[in-house]
Amino acid sequence: MSKLLQLIQKMHGGFVKIVSYLQPVFLLAVRLYWGIQLATNGWAKLHNLGNVTDFFTSLNLPHPHQTAIFVSTVEFLGGILLAVGLFSRVTSLAISIDMFMAYFVADRDSLRAILSDPGKFYGADPYTFFFAALLILIFGPGWISLDTLFARMTGKRSSQ
Repeated sequence: MSKLLQLIQKMHGGFVKIVSYLQPVFLLAVRLYWGIQLATNGWAKLHNLGNVTDFFTSLNLPHPHQTAIFVSTVEFLGGILLAVGLFSRVTSLAISIDMFMAYFVADRDSLRAILSDPGKFYGADPYTFFFAALLILIFGPGWISLDTLFARMTGKRSSQ
């Protein structure tokens, strides 16, 4: 192997190592920002259940009031759990399902446009929460999380 190729590989390896240190900080930032935003949305929905129920009624959802309570609670509690990194993957799965259903039920045109008009898809309200939840579901909460702290305290391997 040539010296130039070895140098390039060494530089690339060093770059990857340095950038990898940013992963837990990035995951923390995603969890904090979008978790707080989601919790805030859920809190607002819980305090305006009449409006949420009316909206769900207009979508012809079954049991709109109970659904409004459920969705609002999932978003409020899920946002808090996401922000602190507790039960992160289960919480992210619940939020992902919630946001997919938001697309499917309330913004189906945007969901259908995922390939034909991506801007419409990622411009829809559920997108950022959906993306953030999928990110944490797949990559985990990072080592700056309560999940990691509790795993270390109990001597179990973290799910990072």
